[in-house]
Amino acid sequence: MTQFLSLLPEIWPWLILITAQLAAFAGRSTLGLSLLALFGLVSLIIGLMSPLATTLVGIGLLGAFHLRHQPGWLAAIGHIALILWCFALGAHLLPGFNNTRILDQVTAGADSSTFTMFLNVDKPMVFFAVLLVCPGMLNSHQRTRIAPLALGTGLLPLLFALGLYAGAVRFEFGLPSWWLIFAFSNLFLTCLAEEAFFRGYLQSVLTSKLGTTGGIAVASLLFGLAHIGGGLQLVVFATLLGVGLGLGYMATGRLWVPVAMHFGFNFLHLALFTYPGSV
Repeated sequence: MTQFLSLLPEIWPWLILITAQLAAFAGRSTLGLSLLALFGLVSLIIGLMSPLATTLVGIGLLGAFHLRHQPGWLAAIGHIALILWCFALGAHLLPGFNNTRILDQVTAGADSSTFTMFLNVDKPMVFFAVLLVCPGMLNSHQRTRIAPLALGTGLLPLLFALGLYAGAVRFEFGLPSWWLIFAFSNLFLTCLAEEAFFRGYLQSVLTSKLGTTGGIAVASLLFGLAHIGGGLQLVVFATLLGVGLGLGYMATGRLWVPVAMHFGFNFLHLALFTYPGSV
């Protein structure tokens, strides 16, 4: 907690962004977008986003807002453009974003490899864009299906067992001093954005075209491929994780379920195993 508080002079703009996310998640879309605009203004003033980056975000959000009202081929082109825009933001390919390095070459424990973490400005924009396209992802009244939820949840500990067997991780109990800033960033700036895109948006669109199995499979594979920078082994693990998260979303229709599963998996990884891997 002390370390987190000491970082407040540096991380305070993200508190505006996270408040915007929480407002939008609670169904207060006007408040959420107003706070997002405030975050954009602050980011532009202090240099977290350049005028070009601000423009690119504005174009993407405006396009996402109009996309759900487009028919036929215009909708198809719009969805392709949105997917490419989201992938570019998630992969940090668009220029003008100053994602702040908040942890630099730290270790979670004696047997863990070094870890660097940024507070992202670009990736969280994905959450707002897909929410503009699919506002219903937060308002499902679907009855929970216990069997697929149990299957998806049960897949997560099996992934840890597979990681131990493959030598990707080893047991290492305890939390590093920087665990709170990790939780802050991972939950709001990573898990929420990724689950909104891959499950709330992409899986839903693909399921409508390919059926439930096809939708989960393709969305999970794309989720895995999004982690290609970590190597083929990470792609496989992330794809299997995506299947578990996809089952959780399919079983409940509630976005907070895969978000909680994703964050819980990452946090247990940090608390119980070498993170992000073994030396």
